[in-house]
Amino acid sequence: MRRDIPPLVEVRRITQKKRDAWWTVLLVDPVATPLVRFVARRTRITPNQITWGALILGLVAAACFVKGDWYWLIAGALLYHLSFILDCMDGKVARLTGQGSVFGAWLDYIFDRIRVMACAVALMAGQYYRTGEMIYVWLAAVVVFLDGLRYINSLEIFKTRHTMRKQIKSRIRSARRDENQAELAFMEDLLRDNPEADIDHDATTAAAQEEAISAPVTLAASRGQVIDLQQEFRHRFPGYLRFRSFMLRHRIRTHLISGIEFQMSVFIIGPLLDQIIGATIVSAALLLVFELAIVYKLLLSTRDFTRTMNSFEQQQQNVTTAA
Repeated sequence: MRRDIPPLVEVRRITQKKRDAWWTVLLVDPVATPLVRFVARRTRITPNQITWGALILGLVAAACFVKGDWYWLIAGALLYHLSFILDCMDGKVARLTGQGSVFGAWLDYIFDRIRVMACAVALMAGQYYRTGEMIYVWLAAVVVFLDGLRYINSLEIFKTRHTMRKQIKSRIRSARRDENQAELAFMEDLLRDNPEADIDHDATTAAAQEEAISAPVTLAASRGQVIDLQQEFRHRFPGYLRFRSFMLRHRIRTHLISGIEFQMSVFIIGPLLDQIIGATIVSAALLLVFELAIVYKLLLSTRDFTRTMNSFEQQQQNVTTAA
């Protein structure tokens, strides 16, 4: 038994994400986190072994789904949820024990996609064999397509944001290399780390938003220069700050229907209620709405990025003219 594993409160702090899907926060973490502490303290199970266990349970759930009858659907739904709990545990065990690896992250991603694909095909095939309705064939394709689209879109948005930040940091360092400047920070990170600041930011800046929207998207802070790449979005949707602050205080991200909720609706809620067509169509529509909202938010962020870069150009021209 390992004696270096901290108490449960500390395990929660180490292993749980600051922001996560509401399904994970409410229905998975309360079970997964104590299990993570038990596994790390009393067993020699590795994160990769847990990842394999999640895949195996997922494939067993698919075998239940393909039977088609409601009792098998209930069994498949419960097994899928257990599979997802294990899927959440592997990363937590890795963070707690320091056993994380690049290969483990790849394995987790690939196995997730295999599990979703297998369960989608099995679930819809079972219903097709039971009813003969072609809609289930199309729904299988829709589930696989949207699951892949969600992760591709997420990756590309991350890469785009990373590129914008990288260019801004490079420009700041280049322009002020010889100056004793404080650390560069991004407003989104500051608000994420301190959810209470959202309300303060909303209250103190609401009156100035009209003027600020056309000005350079920077402001001074005690920790250095702050770049706000979400200013136009917050200007257009002022109530978003309070909603975001409330959700972050409960560790729930504002992207309420993500790939996780989509999977749970298709593979758990639909089978349990024996409403697979309705659950799949509704969750697919909501997923697309939230993905489009993220793309729209990215579009506004790129406009803030352009204004920020233009302000740097203007500042550089002013310095050159003054010299």
